[in-house]
Amino acid sequence: MKKKEMSMKKKMLYLVMIVVILIIPTIFVLSKTNIINFERKIRITKELPGSVGLSGYDEQPIMNLGLYKKIPAVKGIYLSEWTLSTSANVDKWIDIAKQKEINAFVINVKNDDGRITFITSYETAKQIGADVSGALKNPEELVLKMKQNGIFPIARVVAFKDPYLAKQRPDLSIKDSAGNVLRVGGEAWVNPYNKDVWDYVIEIAKEAARVGFSEIQFDYIRFATGGQIHLADFGAPGQEKNKEQIILEFTKYAKEQLAPLGVYVSADVFGTIITSAVDARIVGQSYLEMGKILDYICPMIYPSHYADGSLGVTYPDLDPYSMIKRALEESTKVLDAIPPGENRAIVRAWLQDFSAPWIAHWQTYGPKQMREQIQATYDTNHEEWLFWNAGNNYHVDGFNAK
Repeated sequence: MKKKEMSMKKKMLYLVMIVVILIIPTIFVLSKTNIINFERKIRITKELPGSVGLSGYDEQPIMNLGLYKKIPAVKGIYLSEWTLSTSANVDKWIDIAKQKEINAFVINVKNDDGRITFITSYETAKQIGADVSGALKNPEELVLKMKQNGIFPIARVVAFKDPYLAKQRPDLSIKDSAGNVLRVGGEAWVNPYNKDVWDYVIEIAKEAARVGFSEIQFDYIRFATGGQIHLADFGAPGQEKNKEQIILEFTKYAKEQLAPLGVYVSADVFGTIITSAVDARIVGQSYLEMGKILDYICPMIYPSHYADGSLGVTYPDLDPYSMIKRALEESTKVLDAIPPGENRAIVRAWLQDFSAPWIAHWQTYGPKQMREQIQATYDTNHEEWLFWNAGNNYHVDGFNAK
């Protein structure tokens, strides 16, 4: 009887072992499949937040996460939408970037004229015809191609200099006390006190995020200056707040609105506001306070834009190394007031690759002057920089080879 019981136990044990051997691999395969599908979902939702066309997870290919990581130190150039309006030009500049140290492009999404550079789905912009169909014909394809080639895509969104919106919607423009649209340098600006203007600008920034741009860079995030601006009657709720407070509130609002889309937020600011409280009040840009909010702050410290004698440099345009070095040293002094542990924007300065014959003491800029500015950036413990040339006529020999 005992032998029979032992035999039955052995049979049951063998049966259990067979079941385990057959079932475990199946479970493993199914689990692995689920893990892969889950990873696919994570990659899509995390790396391309809000991207157009992502209606389902399983239909999407597994993406290379390395293509979508933040580039550690941006070294970029501004390229207009018209420069990138043909595939030949796109390939040309990508090839240059792959050969040189360039790893980022700043591209107009909302330009200085107030026009959106691709066909938008934003209804308010569509109603007033703000998009330019002949510029970026397929922004998603352009951005993806940049990422595939290791180029960080930055969307330039011009904020309050918007003559097109001011013309189409005079109610959003800056006016004089008589209610007439006020022109600054022949152009109308929109009113930074008006919250409808804020939403218009930010919705366009969201469009840029949806097509895949990794960073939104606000330009003209300030009040208009010069001309008859002293006649302005902003006439908006909250006018008791000064200009710096309004720009700070807009900056905070933009950061909050864009946060769910996973993009970085930066802003171009006047270089002179770093040390001049007067200039800061005039344009509404507080370097310290904006530095507490933004991911990146981009002071435009073009040597040609400083008056002779600025920061102890006799002729700034003739001595780009000293001018950039001293401006960035002052930047560090200001931002050092931010306590450790609090948000502190990374400084990514705009440098110049253009000549300024309209000033008294100028020189022709080329590779030598570019390297002097870059070296000054590095010598002040900054890693990132951007170069501006409005016509995109860069001296590519000024960039080191990869």
